[in-house]
This record gives sequence, C-alpha cells and structure tokens, in this order.
Amino acid sequence: MIFISDVNFIFLKFMKKISAVIVAHNEEKKIRDCLRSLDFVNEIIVVLDRCSDNTKEIALEFKAKTIEGVWEIEGVRRNLALNMASSEWILEIDCDERVSPELKNEILEVTKNSDPCYYNVAIANYIGKRWVKYGWLRTLGVLKRNSLSYRGLKKYDEDKLIHPTYKCEGVIRDLKNNLIHLVDDDVADLLARFNRYTNWKANDMIFKNKKLPNLWQLFLTIKWRFCKSYLFKKGYKEGTLGVLIALLCALYPLVAYLKVKEKNNENR
Repeated sequence: MIFISDVNFIFLKFMKKISAVIVAHNEEKKIRDCLRSLDFVNEIIVVLDRCSDNTKEIALEFKAKTIEGVWEIEGVRRNLALNMASSEWILEIDCDERVSPELKNEILEVTKNSDPCYYNVAIANYIGKRWVKYGWLRTLGVLKRNSLSYRGLKKYDEDKLIHPTYKCEGVIRDLKNNLIHLVDDDVADLLARFNRYTNWKANDMIFKNKKLPNLWQLFLTIKWRFCKSYLFKKGYKEGTLGVLIALLCALYPLVAYLKVKEKNNENR
C-alpha cells in the first residue's frame, strides 16, 4: 500500500530542482520583493559584492546562501554564482527584477518536462509604474535575456568589467511570459543610471586599452543609434519619453568617449 506521504516523497525525488542566483551591491531597497517572487525555487544564492547595507541580512531572512567579496570583473562574480548553484536548473535574476505568477508557472512547467537547454525570457522594463516597451538599446535596456539554463551549460567571459558576453552549449528556447524589471524609479533615476553606465563603459574601454573612434565615426554612430532607437525600435510610440531614451542611447558612446579622454588627462 502507498500512502500519500510516500507519493509526495516520490514526486519530490523526481522533480527537477531550481536554483536562483543573484549578484547584489547595496540592494536593501529592492532585493526583498525580488526574493519574495522566488518562493518556488529550491535554493537561493546571493553573491554580495562590496555590500555595506542590509542586503545580506535580508537575504538571510529568506534562507539564501551568501558569499561576500570584491570582484572588479562582472563575468567572474557571475560565474561564481553559477558554480555555487547545486540544482539542475539555474535562474539568474537581478535585485530589481520580479518573477510574475505566470512566469513562475511557466518555469516550473518547462523545467519539469524539458531536456537540458537554455531559455530566453522577455524583459518588461518599467520606469516608475509605466511599462516602457519601445526604444531600448542594449546599453540602457535589455528586451530579452538568457535567464534560465541547465547547470553546466553556460559560462561568462571574464574579459570585461561590465555587461559580459557568455558561451552557451545546446539548444536555446524562448519563454512566453515576461520578467518584470523595475529598471528606474523615474526620469531622474534613468539619467543617474545613464551616468553610471557611461562611467563603467569608459572604465571598460581604458581597461581593455580600446582604440578611441574619431569625431566622424562618433557623429555617424550617434546618428545611427538615434534612428535605431526612435525609428526601428519604435521609440516614437513612447512619446516624449521615447525621444529622451533615443537621445541617451545616441549620446552613450560620445559621453563614454569624453569620460575616457577626461580620465586619461587626469592620469598624465
């Protein structure tokens, strides 16, 4: 005779397990809601990079495994998070992202029935309470990301300070539901993030000793990026906010260029 407890044991034994991995730097204001949306995973791992606030304490409230340290290269800390995960499937998520109930159910379904592979998930980027669907270029807002992968199939390159590329082995599929990304609180937050990102881009260019473009190349790049954001990525559908996003996307390489020149002059 098989009792209900035995059935539950058998079900749990053969159910595919999921680890959620998070890289955090002083995210006490955002990480709690992110962790709440991960109530379906078997394991949470938080890599704490130079945290001086209560991020660790909040992570421990949710029984997360934590590791603290200092990592200059983003690919290194992301590989560390992936290697710490012990489940068959790994969900990578940032502190300002939330898994919706619909995405949660989809993840549970695909990990239960799928063979080892990768899953891209569409990103719903919010500024405040507004879902901004159009106009994003990768420098400011990613619209799709490989967030769910089978253990051991993914590795980040460790040659860039930020926004590392990665290598995948196997089939890549798409999930249907969006990952909610609370990317900016308001326009001021968007501008502050633009400033941070161009700082990181300048540092990365110096780190890699990258050759600077000439002024004509910069002009053509700015023109193309504005058209790509506003026209081809349909930023015009966002009204005046779409104009701002297109301008920031266009000016991104110019501002990074000027910051490189500024830093080089400071080091002379």
